[in-house]
Amino acid sequence: GDPAVVSVPRKSAGVVMEAIPTIDATRKLYRVVFDRVAGGTLLARGESATGALHSAIRLATVAVCAELVGGMQWVLGTTVEYAKTREQFGRVIGSFQAVQHHCADMLYKLESARCATYYAAWAVSVDDPGAERAVSVAKAYCSDAAREVGNLGIQVHGGIGFTWEHDLHLFYRRAKSNEILFGDARFHRDRIAAMAIDGGMSREVT
Repeated sequence: GDPAVVSVPRKSAGVVMEAIPTIDATRKLYRVVFDRVAGGTLLARGESATGALHSAIRLATVAVCAELVGGMQWVLGTTVEYAKTREQFGRVIGSFQAVQHHCADMLYKLESARCATYYAAWAVSVDDPGAERAVSVAKAYCSDAAREVGNLGIQVHGGIGFTWEHDLHLFYRRAKSNEILFGDARFHRDRIAAMAIDGGMSREVT
């Protein structure tokens, strides 16, 4: 039948929630199974339901991008502060050019991700015709950038970056989890390519 959006109370008979093991222990994920659930409130049906689900996923994708940007900001700030105080060979490690390059790369990736996310959020908020592409561009870039910023942060921190005593690994795990949430970079690059092909065909026809 037609797709529908239905609100079902969590404790309704027939609703089963199963915990899913994830790399990010700070955010629990569950698989929800509906087995002959009675009741619930119909919110939308047919095209309205499809549109509502699509809109919700698009907004959630932008929100994940914003969370990835926030995580990158924390990793960069923490890494820079660590580089200012950690000493090796009688010098703070921030004075070494290789460490400076790492921090500069992190800043570049962070600000690029921030710009892509801001633009996607604006495009969605005004229902811009290019919103779909903007969201996919943001998610593709943020997915890769957050992982790379996390890698660089761990490299600058050295051994302590791998330990439970430091919070860096928590942000890296969240970045890895968010990397695939609502589509990883490859998924969204494929979407961008498909939109470009469809757009090109449409222009040729007209």
